[in-house]
Amino acid sequence: MNRDFDGRVALITGGTRGIGLGIAQELVARGARVVVTARKPDELEAVVAELGPDVAAAARGSADDEAHQAEAVALAIERFGRLDCLVNNAAVNPQYGPLVDADLSAVRKVLEVNVTAVLGWTQQAWRAAMNEHGGSILNVASVGGIRAGAPIGAYNASKAALIHLTRQLGVELGPTVRVNAIAPAVVKTSFAKALYEGREEEVAQAYPMKRLGVPADTAKAAAFLLSDDASWITGETLVVDGGVTLGR
Repeated sequence: MNRDFDGRVALITGGTRGIGLGIAQELVARGARVVVTARKPDELEAVVAELGPDVAAAARGSADDEAHQAEAVALAIERFGRLDCLVNNAAVNPQYGPLVDADLSAVRKVLEVNVTAVLGWTQQAWRAAMNEHGGSILNVASVGGIRAGAPIGAYNASKAALIHLTRQLGVELGPTVRVNAIAPAVVKTSFAKALYEGREEEVAQAYPMKRLGVPADTAKAAAFLLSDDASWITGETLVVDGGVTLGR
């Protein structure tokens, strides 16, 4: 295994399951130490035990809580001495169906967690460490942010905003901090179950690769963008979708 993250510290929001956990596992395997965040203490405890308490720490709280953001960033620096990578993975999706009928409170929650909180995490990481020492930021967007039509319109709109936020921050934080994103299609996680459960083979037929994604697919793409191999890449969104958006 490539040890290109030896000595580096990453903070991963929503890091106890699915795409976030996959990224945490990949970075630890490549030498990183990580702080993972989530709301459920039992999940955090299990992930720290899995990754190893010598290389992993947990911060409990809601992604859109500014105090939690500050505490998690401080924990990374206090526990491991630095903060090199930030992975903005935490997201919510309480809205389903036509946007014209959507509960605006649900839409606001989506935008608060999926967009505004990402900016908040970035500000915290920048002020505490990255403005002085540099670093790399990875935002987890979605193919829903580059095409319309699905019944999760608020989520997709938030991911479109996140893709543009990635570009904007890439301009503002260079040259010392790079900011990139991945845009996955359906990855087999508990968060995405409603999109494929009970009809996985049918859904996969729309993909040229004839399968849905798994967390390892997105983890390796994320690690590339966070690594020095991507040192001349910033403000970009890498589509990781099994080809499902081709020709659309």
